[in-house]
Amino acid sequence: MIRTYKNAIDYIFRVYRCFPHVGPSALRYDLGNIEKLCQHLGDPHKSFRSIHIAGTNGKGTTSHLISSIFQEAGYKTGLYTSPHYKDFRERVKIDGKFITKKFLRDFIKNNYTFIEELKPSYFELSVALAFSYFASEKVDIAVIEVGLGGRLDSTNIITPLLSLITNISHDHTAVLGNTLPEIAAEKAGIIKKNIPVVIGEKQKECNDVYEDKARKEHSPLYYADDLVEIETKETKLTNQNLR
Repeated sequence: MIRTYKNAIDYIFRVYRCFPHVGPSALRYDLGNIEKLCQHLGDPHKSFRSIHIAGTNGKGTTSHLISSIFQEAGYKTGLYTSPHYKDFRERVKIDGKFITKKFLRDFIKNNYTFIEELKPSYFELSVALAFSYFASEKVDIAVIEVGLGGRLDSTNIITPLLSLITNISHDHTAVLGNTLPEIAAEKAGIIKKNIPVVIGEKQKECNDVYEDKARKEHSPLYYADDLVEIETKETKLTNQNLR
């Protein structure tokens, strides 16, 4: 019986094993369950605007930076990231504040029977919780970080205003592929029809993969290093000395 926040969080950790702790046996890499769960919840992900961020390196930092920019501009901003470090509620924030214990408790309590029947994964449950919270709190925009890959990641049921892919390296090769182009193809799964996509860094092994996918989806594609020039303090001092 779910009566308290502790009951709810204990239930999450008891029933849903976290991938980093137990490995691939905890992973369900498809969209079937998350679609069913969100249907049960009234498709909350369709009620708010979003930005979707995938990649290997820097996607968490990028998610926090973009969230901070929207927040400082006065928008009510949701942020979903993973994993958490100390508190499960770190994953789901609005304007920098953790999801409330009451909402988390009520979410598990009110949907307990359906969750028990469907048996979603730990990650699917956390994604659905985030989407439900953002919809309930009527955020202006939500920044959503991919958990693993992109194409079949549970977050990939959203239709964002913008997709963004940071640079990639060899991660989760047992699931995503052994080569950078194979991994890039999985990350490129977040590129959706007519939705612009920004690629954080040009990588010769991956550029064709992104460009082919963007063409198929008629999605405008931009490379960040074509749009902005980053100058470090050391580079600036060197350039000044050369003048």
